[in-house]
Amino acid sequence: MASSGLVFMGGPMSVNDDLPWIPPVLSLIRDATAKGVPVLGHCLGGQLMSRALGGAVTRNPTKEIGWGEIRVEDSTEGRDWFGPDIRSFLSFHWHGETFSLPPGAARIMASDHCSNQGFVIGPNLGMQCHVEMTERLIDTWCLSGQSEIDTSPGPAVQQPEVMRQGIDQKVQALHAVASRLYDRWTQGLRR
Repeated sequence: MASSGLVFMGGPMSVNDDLPWIPPVLSLIRDATAKGVPVLGHCLGGQLMSRALGGAVTRNPTKEIGWGEIRVEDSTEGRDWFGPDIRSFLSFHWHGETFSLPPGAARIMASDHCSNQGFVIGPNLGMQCHVEMTERLIDTWCLSGQSEIDTSPGPAVQQPEVMRQGIDQKVQALHAVASRLYDRWTQGLRR
């Protein structure tokens, strides 16, 4: 494998769907981690990582759509990835499923509505939440996902007007957290 690292993003499908591209991606993730190539996953990407490395993806007790607080685990791994100063942060969410921790993984993030928001295994980082969001991306998702929002009432589902409140500051703060995580992840890239 000639890659320095692999990054997997989110998507509306499930890792459990019978899609022809899922088994090769799972194999790619297993191969990369076996060869020491760091893998990073956002939402669906984190679910793919979990499944590839021996975890499971199941329905979350409640959907999370919109902004919600993430707690950083008070652990060696949590401090290693976030530093000593970030104990919680506001992240963006859009998921109805969640992953279990694969064997050997350490949880580094949790929320009130989803206990597994992020895990690490060595240089690999799998996340359920979306730290990569921009204002434009949130607007686009709200437009294309309005019917899901309308048919998914729950304590962690917000309407677009709520998601847009204070969005500049929220996105800016989220980017600071994302930069911290991405800087830490890139330390493991093959040179």
